[in-house]
Amino acid sequence: MTARVTGLVREFAAGSRSGKPAPGGRRILDGLDLTVGDGEFVALLGRSGSGKSTLLRILAGLDTVGDDGVSGTVDVPGSVAMAFQEPRLLPWRSVRDNVSLGLHRDDAAGITDRTLAEVGLAERADAWPLTLSGGEAQRASLARALVREPELLLLDEPFGALDALTRIAMHRLVLDLWTTHRPGVLLVTHDVDEALLLADRVLVLDGGVIGQEHRPGPRPRRPEDLVELRRRVLTELGVDDDAA
Repeated sequence: MTARVTGLVREFAAGSRSGKPAPGGRRILDGLDLTVGDGEFVALLGRSGSGKSTLLRILAGLDTVGDDGVSGTVDVPGSVAMAFQEPRLLPWRSVRDNVSLGLHRDDAAGITDRTLAEVGLAERADAWPLTLSGGEAQRASLARALVREPELLLLDEPFGALDALTRIAMHRLVLDLWTTHRPGVLLVTHDVDEALLLADRVLVLDGGVIGQEHRPGPRPRRPEDLVELRRRVLTELGVDDDAA
């Protein structure tokens, strides 16, 4: 399965911005081309407002070509699942019920329990979401995406609200799950180090198109081996490395 986007344009007419009222019109994506290969892990970086989450919404089918302001070609031949920065768990349902919500298949109970075990939540399956730590809630959100066995997994800054140690643990978990299941992954993040440590390819979104592409090299990677590449990417993002 290869997800492919060609000539994608997303613009908001005067009086709207990301679906909300705003003065003036703006073209967020301007003829963007992108591929995510079968089993490939891709990270997408860009300044705030550059269109990263807008692109994920289109790949997830929340916005579609033919809608007002959306044009181009989007081909996502396989199943898609998405995990957001906020876990978005229903507080009146157990962790197990949140993960299996909307899963209509004969083995739903079995695959839900197996997925919860994979993300380390087997013993918290009957817990209420409000009793979970931030890391546990994010694991539940990830399980809810993985239980659908997606061929393309979209991650919209899923670790942004976590503390540093929990984020490191989640990085390891995501890599382990990706190694086991091998979906194509598109990770949107503001964290340059996260992108360089996790992804096969790191893309920089600028001016509505993919401006730069980097390949950090074989895994495992150490931060000290990525210093020069990190400096280069920060420069492309308009950030002074010394200040960062």
